[in-house]
Amino acid sequence: MTREMDYFQTFCKISKAFVTAAGKTDLLNLIVDSAIKTMEGKAACLFLKDEKQDVFVPMAQQGLSETYLHANPIQAKRIVTPLEKEGYLAFPDATSDPRLENHAAKKAEGIASLLTVPVTVNDRAIGVLSLYTGTRREFKPDEIEFLRALADQGGIAIEHNRLLRRMQKNAMLFLELASNINSSLDIQKVLSNLTENICDTLGMKGALIRLMDEDTGSLKLMASHGLSPEFLEMGAITTTETAARALKGETMVISDATTDKRIRFKDAMKSEGIVSMIVAPILARDKVIGVMRLYSNVQREFPADLMLMVEALAHQGGLAIQNASMYLKLQEDKKSLEEDIWSHRSWF
Repeated sequence: MTREMDYFQTFCKISKAFVTAAGKTDLLNLIVDSAIKTMEGKAACLFLKDEKQDVFVPMAQQGLSETYLHANPIQAKRIVTPLEKEGYLAFPDATSDPRLENHAAKKAEGIASLLTVPVTVNDRAIGVLSLYTGTRREFKPDEIEFLRALADQGGIAIEHNRLLRRMQKNAMLFLELASNINSSLDIQKVLSNLTENICDTLGMKGALIRLMDEDTGSLKLMASHGLSPEFLEMGAITTTETAARALKGETMVISDATTDKRIRFKDAMKSEGIVSMIVAPILARDKVIGVMRLYSNVQREFPADLMLMVEALAHQGGLAIQNASMYLKLQEDKKSLEEDIWSHRSWF
């Protein structure tokens, strides 16, 4: 059987796994296993990037000992830049190549050569797929392209799983918010639950909601989660660019709050451990009544569906406030009517 036929059959098997709704773990294990069998390797491992620690963590592997995998984590910064530049990294002699570390560990593991390619999602490297051989080897162009194609399949599986989990989490978050709104008129409690649930569901460091005080012209803190009291004290200012634009109905994304010119309190952001953030307006009856801010402690890209969810949640928060206000107004009107009827009982 030709090498091209091996490649074709491998991708047929992976495509079938996608169609039959195999889980992420099964798909990643299949990709790793396929890399070894088709390319006649000793071992293979798919690593994903841990954004907080800036290292690659093994997600699926075959043929490597636990001692080797966890001896020295792969530093993401050192490998991502050359990978993105070249598209792959080949090490014919992994036990002596100066670009690699832990030569003795590789020799003890029986590793001779190494080929590493990026796992990408939306043109961004989120991990790497590595093939290890037991004998010294010069990797051919078709082998490199095959492993890159396998890594692309891994990226698709990971992104598909993330989208599915995000949809499920978003639906549960929205359902819980709707339930809170229907079961409680305590707006403080509803908004506090909202900030906490957003952080838990969307993986944010912190969140806060401020409403406009029309008497003072300031933003009054109504609810927060995950943020220090010192950080919260400085946020009532409406003259910052992010607050001003949010109060005009604009949703803003700040990729790096410690360097962005639109952020006034960069030192405070850095001290709080905030990197990326979303600032969204809260509307009630097409009127902006406040601002919702979400903070991340790692630099993040916020996809369109997540941004839509954030805006919808901010709008739901506005509806909760509106419902509570209407209820209180009805209660006041009812009381006034009862008092008015009581004062004219002599008519009857």
